[in-house]
Amino acid sequence: VQLQASGGGLVQAGGSLRLSCAASGRRMSFNSMGWYRQAPGKQRELVATVGRGGTTTYSDSVKGRFTVSRDSAENTVYLQMNSLKPEDTGVYYCNARTALSFWGQGTQVTVSS
Repeated sequence: VQLQASGGGLVQAGGSLRLSCAASGRRMSFNSMGWYRQAPGKQRELVATVGRGGTTTYSDSVKGRFTVSRDSAENTVYLQMNSLKPEDTGVYYCNARTALSFWGQGTQVTVSS
């Protein structure tokens, strides 16, 4: 299984970005799909996940600003990021889980003040 993320970039504070991540290769039904991020000098942290039934979880720092969604038929997960802040800067990694955990290659998000 390969996860290909796209949609990162440079944006000013208050702006928006939409990340996408598509799974390819062996067809699998993922229990959850989601996004993590890693800022320079920090550990990777959870941003948001969405379960097979649509249940979502968010880190407190992004609640009300980010929306995670998935297209199970296409095995794709999205992250709509609004009202971006400089502290949202980092490399965003998509993740998909069954009994195993699969990671994408990461996409850079930079928010300028």
